[in-house]
Amino acid sequence: MSDLMIDQLVRSDLRSGNLEVRLAESSAEVDAAQALRYRVFYTEMAARPTAEMAARGRDFDGFDRVCDHLLVIDHNLGSGASGVVGTYRLIRRPAARSAGRFYSSDEYDISLLAGYPGEVLELGRSCVDAAYRSRPTMQLLWRGIAAYVFQYDIALMFGCASLPGTDPRKLALPLSFLHHNHLAPPGLRPVALPDRYTGMNLMEEHEIDMRAALNLLPPLIKGYLRLGGFVGDGAVIDEQFNTTDVCIVVKTDQVTDKYSKHYERRRDALVS
Repeated sequence: MSDLMIDQLVRSDLRSGNLEVRLAESSAEVDAAQALRYRVFYTEMAARPTAEMAARGRDFDGFDRVCDHLLVIDHNLGSGASGVVGTYRLIRRPAARSAGRFYSSDEYDISLLAGYPGEVLELGRSCVDAAYRSRPTMQLLWRGIAAYVFQYDIALMFGCASLPGTDPRKLALPLSFLHHNHLAPPGLRPVALPDRYTGMNLMEEHEIDMRAALNLLPPLIKGYLRLGGFVGDGAVIDEQFNTTDVCIVVKTDQVTDKYSKHYERRRDALVS
């Protein structure tokens, strides 16, 4: 398949009806993503903003100036900032070097991930407007991430994903399920920093109701697991965001294989 054909197929795959997924192209679009993050994290999910965040009505930090912002745009609302209804923050090694670290390093020892051969990608700050939390929107976001993985030949993705609440006892079932069934292999295993470490092995394996545990997992974490994702050793309580975080690790083999076959099928359909 030629590079030109791949590019054409990828671009056509990033639009679904009135929705499009693409990278932010202006400071106004980044600002719209930060405003969406504020509404979801601080207004809806009761995270605790700094005084400056509350005054501006924006969720922001130093990583925003160096990362790529993946956006879902509803063209019925507008083709630019006014149409932003979903976002994901993408940080590659050059951006991490510029910022001085990866975001996850505040919670986990990620040295094994940061030193992984090939390009790595940290995912974070994912959110979608309440009116757009549907399967098509999430599929479009995943297609955007897959296209990004292709573009930059990403070998490994990782990032912190959250479960609601800060009481591990109330999250014993999903945390124990993840620990017993999806713990990353030693060579890829991030470990929560000693002063932030919260054990995830809160139930014996035979006590776990697998179906109930899966039902308690947020859709984003289940999406990572479907891609063969792992979790690190230990959870981290994030008081500011009112969440309990786990570190997710995903080798991109399944992502690239799945979407390569997808684009090959679409190419064959076009040329047949």
